[in-house]
Amino acid sequence: MKSATAFRTISEVSTELNVPQHVLRFWETRFPQIRPLKRGGGRRYYRPEDVELLRRIQALLYEERYTIKGVQRLLKEGRTADPTPPLPEDADDEDTPPADQLIADGGEPAALPGDLRHEITMVVDELKSLRVVLSRLSGQNGRKD
Repeated sequence: MKSATAFRTISEVSTELNVPQHVLRFWETRFPQIRPLKRGGGRRYYRPEDVELLRRIQALLYEERYTIKGVQRLLKEGRTADPTPPLPEDADDEDTPPADQLIADGGEPAALPGDLRHEITMVVDELKSLRVVLSRLSGQNGRKD
């Protein structure tokens, strides 16, 4: 058994995470934070921190059900935990504008405080990604093989 600090091959990481090797290669194309060492012949060697990052990506995708775009956003922002910050205990609903005032005519967030605008934009992007996934799934279910 290898030490915790030893480098791992793609085969070892694939087995450890129970993820096919081609998925790990695909994740490398989508997440620039994953940077295994590549030796002669293109062999990949993953550092312990690479394996931990892959484990976190796997959890976000498969357990927490994020889209790739959502995970990319979390990693880019340096967050890998729950993206929705808890409301302060003294949060008052009277301070929150009605929903019809949050979105401008063009479907874009209206003039809002930066954090709220950012959160709404993230939700809209996530909903668009989910729409694509759902349309693909509904297309697959309608097929007759």
